[in-house]
Amino acid sequence: MVRPPCAEDGAPSPLAGTGAPLNWAVVATGGIAGTVTADISLLEDAVLYAVSSRSAAKAADFAKRFGFAASYSDDDDGPGYEAMFADLAVDVVYIATPHAQHYAVAKSALEHGKHVLCEKPFTVNAAEAAELINLARDRNLFLMEALWTRFLPSTNRAWDILASGELGNPSWMQADLGFTAPEDPASRMWDPAAGGGALLDLSVYTLTWALGALGYPDSINASGILNGDGVDIQNALTLRYDDGRHAQLTSSLAASGPGTATIACSGGWLRTGGGNIPNPTELHVHGPAGARVETFEPAGAGYIYQLREVTRCIQQGLAESPTMPLDETLRTMELLDGVRAQLGLNYANDTV
Repeated sequence: MVRPPCAEDGAPSPLAGTGAPLNWAVVATGGIAGTVTADISLLEDAVLYAVSSRSAAKAADFAKRFGFAASYSDDDDGPGYEAMFADLAVDVVYIATPHAQHYAVAKSALEHGKHVLCEKPFTVNAAEAAELINLARDRNLFLMEALWTRFLPSTNRAWDILASGELGNPSWMQADLGFTAPEDPASRMWDPAAGGGALLDLSVYTLTWALGALGYPDSINASGILNGDGVDIQNALTLRYDDGRHAQLTSSLAASGPGTATIACSGGWLRTGGGNIPNPTELHVHGPAGARVETFEPAGAGYIYQLREVTRCIQQGLAESPTMPLDETLRTMELLDGVRAQLGLNYANDTV
């Protein structure tokens, strides 16, 4: 994986401006939208310009809370985000809707000539991802999946340790992420039409660590438990490599685990700590020279680093991030499609 410039030792603060300010628009007003918007507000070269929601009251409240200049909501003429995207002052859009809405919202933003940062998972299937990627490339617009873990200093330090050869050659790894989520058909977590379940919400993170440590697998075996609505409650993935390496990954909405990633190498091992794998604040390193713990204090809530990458790329005229390439997003979506086929998992709103 490519290291983001903001993760380099001695690099400027990721809060510092890197060019002309950008006007940000945010689609949705839920929890993740609020958390990421708070981090956008910390960037010196970001302007909170507009927000949209299905509800006029929620859009207005969110705009007042964070200081947006404008708010939009759904009406008889269509989704509020359509009117927001028609505003020529909007430079870049952050999409924080439920998974199954990513494709339609991102497509509309791109068709309106806006740069896009779309929450993970990028879409609910590879066909949707491919269409968005082709559209962005045809129009020379920036597009990136908001997989924040890829940009964190702790994550990139782990990749550097592995690449240095200090621990020898990686041989196998394990990662888990889970929590107990009471089944609620009204929650998007349990709604097949919204792309609910453990796979798209949680396995994205376990896969991030596996792919970063070992690369893309030659084959993958999946097993899991589906509830009566066809939503995956828990899954176990085994990634296999022709040279004998393997990864074992577990994601669960039924049980809590340590939320760690362990990477075993020929000369030692590395384990995350100090928080779960989306945002670890510790690396426990055991090698020939002994054991040590490296600690990290992310800026803001930790989303700053991916936001800085988006901002820098747009300011420099780049259509995609070298740290989070679109081809890797597509390849991962294809891998997830293969897992879904093995699990017998379908989403009601697959649109392509």
